[in-house]
Amino acid sequence: MSAAELAEALPRGLRDDAPSRGKLTDRAYQHIRLAILQGRYAVGSAVAEGAIAAELGISKTPVRQALQMLSREGLLEVGKRRQLIVRGFTPEHREEILEIREALENIAVHRACAQMSVDDIDYLRILVMRQRRAIDANNDDRFVELDEEFHLRIAEGSGLAIVTRILGQLRGFVRVMRLGSTRVRDARSAIEEHEAIIEAIEARDAAAAAAALHLHLRKSSNVERPGTDR
Repeated sequence: MSAAELAEALPRGLRDDAPSRGKLTDRAYQHIRLAILQGRYAVGSAVAEGAIAAELGISKTPVRQALQMLSREGLLEVGKRRQLIVRGFTPEHREEILEIREALENIAVHRACAQMSVDDIDYLRILVMRQRRAIDANNDDRFVELDEEFHLRIAEGSGLAIVTRILGQLRGFVRVMRLGSTRVRDARSAIEEHEAIIEAIEARDAAAAAAALHLHLRKSSNVERPGTDR
């Protein structure tokens, strides 16, 4: 399959030629997506089109379009009463998402070892420093945001645009899966794992970077799955 054919096969939301959304639809989309990722809409809860429209002071049409987009992304699904609800994830879903994420991040980190500039690597260290500050401030939400940015920065540093786009979409799934977890992993251990990844990238050691990434993702996934021992 050629690069052009691969791009054509991607969902519209992942393509560079995807049409721009209307401002109201985009506003509704960002509002609902953030609410889902922050846990303001619980897994399995219905997302009411009318209530959101009233809250934002807009008509139902852009809200409906935003909900359809989120449904196509997989963050919403059709419930028993045919209404859209926040998607839940079975253990099989979680394992599948982890495997996809690990495969794509493995590709990205291999390429990043050859492609990332010194400035890009230094920025990864800045993100880790900010994560330490988030821990000291007991700001869990900020820590998670920085964790996500860390991984996406590596993908961006690989220069692989399609991999980066798909990982960006998977980020929403991972965030929602975390909402269902009652277990909290040691944040400082996660930082140490990030530092090991940075050191391997800086050394241009793709094998070591991939191994450090694999360990980090598996430790994180063990915590994100309720009932799984570390």
